Amino acid sequence: MAITAAVVLRFTGLFLATLTMGVAAIWGAFALWFQAPGGNAVRALTVSVWVCFSLILIVYLWHGRAAVGMLMFALAFAAMLIWWRGIAPSNDRIWADDVARMATGTVDGNRVTLHNVRNFDWRSNIDYTQRWESRSYDLDRLKSADIIMSYWQGPAIAHMLISFGFDDDEYIVFSVEIRREKTESFSEIGGFFKKFELSVIAADERDVIRLRTNVRREEDYLYRLQMPLTAIRSLFLAYVDETNVLARTPRFYNTISVNCTTLVYHMMTRIVGYLPLSYRLLLSGYLPEYVYDVGGLDRHYSFQELRTLGRITERARKADDSATFSADIRQGVPGIR
Repeated sequence: MAITAAVVLRFTGLFLATLTMGVAAIWGAFALWFQAPGGNAVRALTVSVWVCFSLILIVYLWHGRAAVGMLMFALAFAAMLIWWRGIAPSNDRIWADDVARMATGTVDGNRVTLHNVRNFDWRSNIDYTQRWESRSYDLDRLKSADIIMSYWQGPAIAHMLISFGFDDDEYIVFSVEIRREKTESFSEIGGFFKKFELSVIAADERDVIRLRTNVRREEDYLYRLQMPLTAIRSLFLAYVDETNVLARTPRFYNTISVNCTTLVYHMMTRIVGYLPLSYRLLLSGYLPEYVYDVGGLDRHYSFQELRTLGRITERARKADDSATFSADIRQGVPGIR
C-alpha cells in the first residue's frame, strides 16, 4: 500500500506534537520536583500525577483525539507557567551559615567600606568558627586583581573567585555562589529550576581559598590579571554595586545564565566593551584559557606555563592559617612581584 503525502504529513505533525509535549512534560516534572511544596514523598506523588496526565494526553494524540489532547495539555502547561512565574526569589529564608549574611558596601570618595566580610576559621565543612566583619579599603591603594579557579569535578567544571590586592598586602575576595538554605545541598540540575538564590560573598583569602584547598581538597590555580588600574578599580566597584543590588533585590542563581563566570563576564563587558562569546564561559574550568586568549593574562608565558606556575594547592595547604597566607600562595606566580 502506497504511503500518501497526507499520511506522511499526519505522522510528522503527530511526531512534532509528541516531541513538544514530551519536552514540556519533562521540564514540568523537574519544575515540580524542585519547587512543589511538601516533602519528597508529596513531590514524588505530584510529579507522578503530572507524568501520568501527560502520557495520557500523548496517547490521545495517536488515537484520533489530537485536538483534545493538545488543548488539555496546553491549558495545563499554561497554568504551570503561571505558577512558575509566581515563584519569586527571597532574602528571607533560614540560610546555611556560610551564606547567612549578604555583603554590602558603601563608597565615600576613595574609601570603600564592606560590611559582612566573611572570615571563618574552617576546621571541616561542619566545624568552623563564624566571623563576620566590616573592612575599609582605600581605592588609591588598589593595585591588582587575581583570578582563582577551584576544581572539584574534572577539568571542565570549576568555581571562579576574583581577589583584589592592595599595596599593604591586604586582599579581599569576591565569590559568586548559590545561597543555600540550611537543609539544602548544591545541585547542578536544581540550578536550572529556581532552587537557589544568588549570593556574592566578600571574604578573606584564608577563609574562602583555604576552605577549598585545605578543607574540601579541591585543586586551585591563581592567575594575575593583566588589566589597567582603572579597569581593576571599575571591576571592584562593580562587585560592590552587585552586592548592594542583591541585598535590595534578590535574584535566582542559574547554572548556565547566572553563575560565577557569566556574572563577571557581564560586568567586564560594561567596563572594557565587547568580549567574544565562547563555550568556555559555560564550561568554567576552561575560562583561564579564554582570559588568556583575549589578552587578560601575561603573554610572556605560554598558558600551560601560567597554569603550572599558578597551581597554589600545595602552597595553600602548607600555609594553612598562616598570617602570611596570601603572600605564601603567590610565591612563583608569574606577574607577581
